Amino acid sequence: MAKNMQPIVKRCRALGISPAAMGYAGKSKQESNRNPGGQMRKKKSEYALQLTEKQKVKFVYGIMEKQFRSYYEKAARMPGKTGDNLLVLVERRLDNAVYRLGFANTRREARQLVGHGHFTVNGQRVDIPSYLVKAGDVIEVKESSRSSAKFKRLTGEDAPTVLVPKWLERDKNALKGTVLQMPTREDIDLPVEEHLIVELYSK
Repeated sequence: MAKNMQPIVKRCRALGISPAAMGYAGKSKQESNRNPGGQMRKKKSEYALQLTEKQKVKFVYGIMEKQFRSYYEKAARMPGKTGDNLLVLVERRLDNAVYRLGFANTRREARQLVGHGHFTVNGQRVDIPSYLVKAGDVIEVKESSRSSAKFKRLTGEDAPTVLVPKWLERDKNALKGTVLQMPTREDIDLPVEEHLIVELYSK
């Protein structure tokens, strides 16, 4: 499967998003201000703006075009606003839930951990990053994976503090999380104008 190997910080800058949205804190040592005067670049066309918003969501959640279009088509068939539905669908991905629960530092790492079979949903091993979680689902680190250094450091007094969104609940000492409710648009902190994505696909 093709992967975008462009450096994270550079790609974030091009899309106008903070590296923190990807789980990367701080500023890259190589990053510098190439526009100190604050002059704006040439104004983007309507199509370019729409394309940028689509690329932004795909990049943050690590989704390829074919799958992203299928999410859009599903969102369009659902009641409510298509743009809101689209963001909620990608937010419900298992790899994203694993990241949101603090079991991985980035969504990219979460995708790898899920793919390697380190998690269960309602007691059943799930190794599909795109699996959509629902209210009531219990996400746990698999029993045989809990002794690894990666997961052992997530429990105990020295465990890092994680700010979990309100649609999820984390049992810090049990390496377990619960989906309390379906996420809403307000739960998604990505600065994106989803209506532009809808306009792009509606053409």
